[in-house]
Amino acid sequence: MPVPTSPPVHRLVPAPEGRVHLVEQGSGPLVLLVHGFPEGWYSWRHQLPALAAAGYRAVAVDVRGHGRSSRPADPDAYRVRELVDDAVAVVEALGERTAVVVGHDWGSSVASNAALLRPDVFPADRRPAWLTDAELDVYAGEFERTGMSGALARYRAMDRDWEDLAAYDGAPVTQPSLFIGGELDASTTWMADAIDAFPVTLPGLVSSHILKGCGHWVQQERPEDVNRLLTDWLAALPAAPC
Repeated sequence: MPVPTSPPVHRLVPAPEGRVHLVEQGSGPLVLLVHGFPEGWYSWRHQLPALAAAGYRAVAVDVRGHGRSSRPADPDAYRVRELVDDAVAVVEALGERTAVVVGHDWGSSVASNAALLRPDVFPADRRPAWLTDAELDVYAGEFERTGMSGALARYRAMDRDWEDLAAYDGAPVTQPSLFIGGELDASTTWMADAIDAFPVTLPGLVSSHILKGCGHWVQQERPEDVNRLLTDWLAALPAAPC
């Protein structure tokens, strides 16, 4: 489980039919989590700290009629448009203009209709600034040509590595090595223990770098930094024997 960047905070915010109870954790882009039946904000308890640790402001709500949120008596108050209005009210009450919305069960209906009815608040996924349309087309074109089976096969085979590499369990990699990670990459959080163990597992580690504000795709997000660190490391390697 990732280490939370801040404790969860319970809040009540105004909504068209009263109030919405929510639990928020972390800071960064807003991610709104909407549960289904018969649940509450608590069903997202495992995602709140993970999203917070990954650099997001994660917010799980009690949907209207559940938990500590208002419970109008009129069934018409539970039409999906009304629930979308609650989602918008939460975004506005938190001082944000847009959010990513995630739903489960009935919450997925709220999420999809929120995107349909209020694209100004729940916009389409934005392409990151470091990836141009032309560059994205390269990836899309390759996977359109090959499909995903080959790429996903590595994930299907990964558990077999434990058997194949059993004889090397605990063995260090002694060659000179370099590590570059992104501060906003969830892997640097949930694998923090592995990074801390580098002095034992990578005794030849020359340098380790966590790039601030960088996500998972380090060589694409920060090409100049990665190029400099990589070429400096290569230049410092001992000459290969003739």
